[in-house]
Amino acid sequence: MSAATSSRRRSHPAGAPEAPADAAPRVIMRARGLELAFGTTRALRGIDLDVVAGEVLAVTGPSGSGKSTLLHVMAGVLVPDAGSVGYDGRDVAALGEADRSRLRLAEFGFVFQFGQLLPDLSALDNVTIPLLLAGTPRRRALARARAQLAELGLDGHEDKLPAQLSGGQAQRVAVARALVGGPRILFADEPTGALDSLAAEQTMQVLVRATRAAGAALVIITHDPRTAAYADREAIVRDGRLSTGTGLVEEAR
Repeated sequence: MSAATSSRRRSHPAGAPEAPADAAPRVIMRARGLELAFGTTRALRGIDLDVVAGEVLAVTGPSGSGKSTLLHVMAGVLVPDAGSVGYDGRDVAALGEADRSRLRLAEFGFVFQFGQLLPDLSALDNVTIPLLLAGTPRRRALARARAQLAELGLDGHEDKLPAQLSGGQAQRVAVARALVGGPRILFADEPTGALDSLAAEQTMQVLVRATRAAGAALVIITHDPRTAAYADREAIVRDGRLSTGTGLVEEAR
């Protein structure tokens, strides 16, 4: 088993949702040989990593190790200098910008450290946006957004602006926005980094539970071992490489 990608079931924090029973892994994203440099700085140095359907994968490592860059390449936000990202029969890295944007809107969800909610829009309108961009009629989009907020315990907060919400509530709105379109993979970049310890624990419980309920895979970028403890598997990145091994599912299982 690869030391860089441990698939051993962790002892989840109290109250954390339990992972589903082990089954034969089905890889839905396969990154191979990812290389990316910013000027003379090599951010990624030949990373291989798989994402399995329905799993929670934590990508950890120190600041500047390349873990956020890896997420952005896998999600099609950045294009690598070399390598491929196989997803649904396509190489995400080889798609044009417009096709990558459509893929992100239709298939992926995103949660960021500071939520990145639009400050002048209500919680409901923030969650509705990705549905409207995908062409969902407004009435249907609003109904789906209300239902998603309710699932995350945000009944009664639909009309509040982000500034009127607590940090944990705002991050739950961001989770609702990420999940409302039914993504197959949700990418979360330091989702608890701006929260206190209690709000961080509550947010992770909601994030993992909601993602599992949706049947999506969750890829979490974090430097916090308490956040990584919610994952089924951990990939450790240092200096643009997985710290040891290749991080392949075949090695990790």
